[in-house]
Formats: sequence, structure tokens, C-alpha cells
Amino acid sequence: MKLGISSYAYGWAVGAGRAADASINALGWREQAQALQAFDENSLLDAARNFGFQLVQFGDHLPLHEFDATRLQNLKSRAQRENIELEIGARGLTPEHLSTYIELARELNAPILRFVIDGPGYHPSPDEVVSVIKDALPALQHTTLGIENHDRFPARVLREMVEEINSERVGICLDTANSLGAGEGIDEVVRELAPHTVNLHIKDFGVTRVPYLMGFVVEGRAAGQGMLNIPDVLQSLQPFGKCRSTVLETWVPPESDLKTTIEKEARWVEQSVEFLRGFNENN
Repeated sequence: MKLGISSYAYGWAVGAGRAADASINALGWREQAQALQAFDENSLLDAARNFGFQLVQFGDHLPLHEFDATRLQNLKSRAQRENIELEIGARGLTPEHLSTYIELARELNAPILRFVIDGPGYHPSPDEVVSVIKDALPALQHTTLGIENHDRFPARVLREMVEEINSERVGICLDTANSLGAGEGIDEVVRELAPHTVNLHIKDFGVTRVPYLMGFVVEGRAAGQGMLNIPDVLQSLQPFGKCRSTVLETWVPPESDLKTTIEKEARWVEQSVEFLRGFNENN
């Protein structure tokens, strides 16, 4: 399975370039963001090149459907020139949005199209999701759709949806932390979803008890420094032979200001890449 980097490895840096970013605005950092150089698609390709990766996955916070034709062509040309494979992602699995991104995947030669089902004001039922995807199957000839586990749906429900769709072009984008929002641990998620996983998000995390003892805080960690047993997850996927790529993401707790947070994020990415590269070399 190919190792790469996701735009969500740089959640804060990418967010600094988008005025509507919820995390930036929630902390009142919009003015700080405007003073910083935007982290865009070229920054992400620069990072991949510097790490020696040949895979980049674009998440929905760097939305390709908002790129004009010239910007999209420049991205495609540079990726081809530097032999970097592109995977793309979106949020809000409506028929229209799915159709838009299937076309973008075709245009960019993206083998993986990762989708978060829910979007603002859009929370379809499992039956609605199945119907939307089944209708799109004839167009899924050049890319594989990976449905991401993301808070609302338990892993079992996601598995049942994929099995009902029953297409080699539809699988799971397995995120190693998101299902905590659905009250599920990684062992349960992997057990349910590993047979259908086509793309893996490595996102390490830690869980600590609050000082007053009544509750826990879940926060990100650099890969290899948290509670996620990365070797175990990778080994669990191997027997099924469907997961074609693994990409790094991070959840970086903010510092006192945006610039310091982005610098911390960059260090975490470097540490994570070093761990993942070392793990690959030793196995």
C-alpha cells in the first residue's frame, strides 16, 4: 500500500488560507490568518516532494470544485511532472456533489475519491446514501469511492451500506480516530470495516482524564506518540488486499496563536513522517 500525505495533515495551515474555516474563526484568529502566507495545493505538493512521497490526498477543506480551470490544470500538470499521484475528497454526499467529484477524479486521474457523507444541513439516512451511490455506479469507472467513517454512523452501519451497494468500486476510507465520535474504539472499527477498506487515514490520538476527574479529553498526537497501535491496524488490513493507500492526518491542539500552532503542526508532520517511514523500512 502506498504511503502519502493528506491536506488534513496541515489542518491549521490550510485553514489559515480560507476565511470561512471554522477552526480559525472559532478561536478568533481570522486577522492572524490574513497576515500569514496561505498553505495551498502547491504547498502540499512541496511537502510531499520534500518527504519523498508520491501520493497526496486533498480533503474537503481544500475544495477542488472551487478551483477554476487554469488552477486545476496547473495542479494536474505539476503532479504529473513530479510523478505525484492525486487522491481527492469531498463532504456532503448529495447526487450533484458526488457527480461533480467523480468528474474531477476522472480529470485528475485520481484512483481514490474519499467522501464524508454528511454536510451542512445534510444528514441522509443509510437508505438514502445507498440510493445515491447506486445511481452513481455507472460513472464510477475510473475511480474507487471511499466512504469515510465520520462520527454519526456506527461502523456496522457503514459496513452494511457498502455490502448492500456490492460494488468493487465502493469501499471504506477508514479513519483511525473519527469513530470515537460515535463511541467506538479502533479495534471495533477495524473489525467491521477492514474487509472493505480501500484507503486508510493514519491519525494518532491520546485520551487523558481531566483534572477534576469527571471526564476525558481526546486530542491528536504525532504518529507513533499516541494510543494508536499503527502496526496492528496495518497488519489487520493486509489479509484483505483492498487498501491501496495510507495517508497521514493530524489533530494538532492549538497553541496561544495561529503562527505558533502552524509551526507546531509542521513539526508534528515531520515527526509523524519519520515514524511512518521508519516503520515501513523495518517491516
